[in-house]
Amino acid sequence: MNAFDLGLTLPFPVRRAFRRSGALLLTVLMVLTGLSLSAGAASADAAGGSAYRTAVVGTLDPSVEPCTSTDPVVCRIREMSPAERAEAREVRIRYHQLLDQMEQTAAGMRADGRDDEEIARRLVDMRNEAKDITRAGMSEEAVAALEARNMEKYGNPLGPTADQQYARYGSWAKVIDAATRSNAAIDRELGLEPRH
Repeated sequence: MNAFDLGLTLPFPVRRAFRRSGALLLTVLMVLTGLSLSAGAASADAAGGSAYRTAVVGTLDPSVEPCTSTDPVVCRIREMSPAERAEAREVRIRYHQLLDQMEQTAAGMRADGRDDEEIARRLVDMRNEAKDITRAGMSEEAVAALEARNMEKYGNPLGPTADQQYARYGSWAKVIDAATRSNAAIDRELGLEPRH
């Protein structure tokens, strides 16, 4: 079982209801930690080749300047205490680890002869599941900010559908590339290297 299997076994309304409960949080964190910190990932990290690209590119100290970012999530991060930012950074690292799993899934699907559309659709679903899973460790306010942003942009609290992505990028290959890319502004705000 992987983290996506865990998310897919529960209907979306049930995952949302349980997402904010302490019991599910503990379960999800245990599953994510157990899956993502495998011996291979740990040894790659120890060797300096981190699988989830956690090179620090900034500081974790909140900005004293007014937020000029157009991304409300970035502004919310800037309002966090140092402890909240550190926790948000850990959640973001777990999200990056799930994106790494998506790249592995895409490689496996390609090896099996699957076409770009099928791979893209699977990755968009996995990305939205990854968002839902990692948001289990976030505050209600942070989740609300993310969901409001996505509702405004995509009409979906988790993000765009595969068809919306295809309409935006014009090819399934570009949808595949976009699916494992992270929001650079949020990554930099949390001191992480963006995934391109």
